[in-house]
Amino acid sequence: MGTILIRLTNMLRLRSGPEDLPFGWNLAVLLSLAYVAQGFIADQILGETDTASRSLLAISVQFLIIGLLLNFRRQASRLPQTLSALAGVGLIFGVFSILLVYQADPDTEQPQLALVWFAVFLWSLAVDAHIYRRALSMTMSSGVLVAVMIFACNFILIDKIFR
Repeated sequence: MGTILIRLTNMLRLRSGPEDLPFGWNLAVLLSLAYVAQGFIADQILGETDTASRSLLAISVQFLIIGLLLNFRRQASRLPQTLSALAGVGLIFGVFSILLVYQADPDTEQPQLALVWFAVFLWSLAVDAHIYRRALSMTMSSGVLVAVMIFACNFILIDKIFR
């Protein structure tokens, strides 16, 4: 497990890709379940309604779209490693988010915390773009486009369904 954590850390630094993770569905399922569970825990901490459903929808949309793109590009064999990478880094970013939520004080303005939150958001988009780039054998700019499109798709779906 230590080797996997090192590889995920390297992905956070944009120095490795999903192909550096072990091949197979066991790791993909394990990390995906942990990612979903972390999302539910984070949602409970926020204490809002429907957040668990929103989190599950967002993860499902992300996984579905990357699965379709890999299949379309005839690279479906890369799916387990790609899901492992997305779930693994998603889990790490989720922990960062939980730590940031604990720092938030709704009664005071915290521009530094907002800036850190925004930086983590941009970093997560860059990491996702890097994973998409490596998995789909495309340029980084195309990976960024895929990451932004998946984010936008999730944003629109969540807004329409949970409004």
